[in-house]
Amino acid sequence: MRKLSSLLSVMLLLVASCQKPDDAPAVKNVPPKMISSSPEDGASGLLGSALSLVLTFDQNVMCPTAQQHLISVDGDASVSRVNAYMTEVTIDVTGLERGMTYTVVLPEGTVKGYRENIAEEIRLTFSTKDASALDIVPDPSLSNPDAIAAAKNVYNFLVEQCGVKTLSGVQSSSSNSNDFVDLVYKATGKHPALAGYDFIFLQYSPTPAGWSWVQNYSDISAAKEHWNAGGLVSYMWHWNVPDSESAWKNGTENYNFDGYNFYCDKTSFDINAALTEGTWQNDFIMKDLEEAAGYLGLLQEAGIPVIWRPLHEAAGNYNKYGSNGAWFWWGRGGAEACKKLWKLMYDQFTNVYGLDNLIWVWTVDVTEGCENQYADWYPGNDYVDIVGVDIYENNTGAKDRQYNALVELTDGKKLVTVSECGHIPDPEACMAAGNKWSWFMVWPSADSSGNLSVTPVDYPLNTLELWNKVMSGPYTLGREDMPSLK
Repeated sequence: MRKLSSLLSVMLLLVASCQKPDDAPAVKNVPPKMISSSPEDGASGLLGSALSLVLTFDQNVMCPTAQQHLISVDGDASVSRVNAYMTEVTIDVTGLERGMTYTVVLPEGTVKGYRENIAEEIRLTFSTKDASALDIVPDPSLSNPDAIAAAKNVYNFLVEQCGVKTLSGVQSSSSNSNDFVDLVYKATGKHPALAGYDFIFLQYSPTPAGWSWVQNYSDISAAKEHWNAGGLVSYMWHWNVPDSESAWKNGTENYNFDGYNFYCDKTSFDINAALTEGTWQNDFIMKDLEEAAGYLGLLQEAGIPVIWRPLHEAAGNYNKYGSNGAWFWWGRGGAEACKKLWKLMYDQFTNVYGLDNLIWVWTVDVTEGCENQYADWYPGNDYVDIVGVDIYENNTGAKDRQYNALVELTDGKKLVTVSECGHIPDPEACMAAGNKWSWFMVWPSADSSGNLSVTPVDYPLNTLELWNKVMSGPYTLGREDMPSLK
């Protein structure tokens, strides 16, 4: 009996060890119940022509494909996609108009839970922002009251051109070259008004092994040439980071530069650690900021104002993954960490290093349906001078959705710009639609003959005919059209 009793005790212990802990969620043999939605039922003032509606249930659910067509929405709006995963059902709604109230209806049985128990009918109502569009009435001055005269001149000129002219711009292949500026001139007879450069290879020494080819950012001849000829200068920063302290300090490990170490999937660099004093990551970013400030300071010494656009596209794909959808390390920690990094950079550059030649540009990504998340990531009007959006769409037309979202983000207090694009948004079409873009910045390329490329792999709609039409158009400014802003 003792042996049997002991055996039973062991068996009971084994059974107990296989059971779920007390805090494990119990499987519910009841119909699923919606416990929340984002946006909430009755939400108002929503932005944009599209919306991702996320419904959360008290258990894992499914939404059978055969039932999805039963989900309805008012008016000309439509449901473009339905996806069920774990406890969430995401419904993408498109075709929304301003100043309208919509109701999304999920009939009984559209959502199913455990053992296919069916959910009751669900109705959710929301309203879009009023149809009266905000106009741009930009702040009268830059965020930095000590900005140099030339920076104020540039900003005032951009304000004067708002709704009148759009500046043409191209990104150069390197910070030591005006190659694509010159190619546009070769193709059209006019230089772009704005030249873009990138601190992509900037790195605080010691330089990692194999990086002998990195650019010399103390060479500002390209920017100086463009500025002295009447053009405007813009810099951005694809900020490369190391994976470890030894990779940085010893310079013996590569920064995984085969795929660029600013991408989240290429580096494990932790933004939250970088924002914590006493960590090697914090030591690294502070020294990198000092390095970048030195080069921007050279431009200031030369009297050149810089349209400065760091930490671009911070949130990455808002819609698909939220903060985890960031494709750059500065967005991986979420909105609050990214805003903290922006403000740290602003403070260091403005108040510590005395860079008074910067015009600060905040950039959002173009993900459709996520305009209501832009405000979560925005550092605030006190730290930003201009807001931009990076647009890579397969068309050259107006950009109503993106334009309206940016104007509404700042209540019309900031100029707005197409800060990156593949295909050119035709200024004539944009102006006709009321899109008062300050400039567009194209990422062009050259063909094998050294001419402006129009091959399918590079934005095929940017034909030479379109380039000539845009550069000679009534709403576009080239470098030859610019006044002296020194």
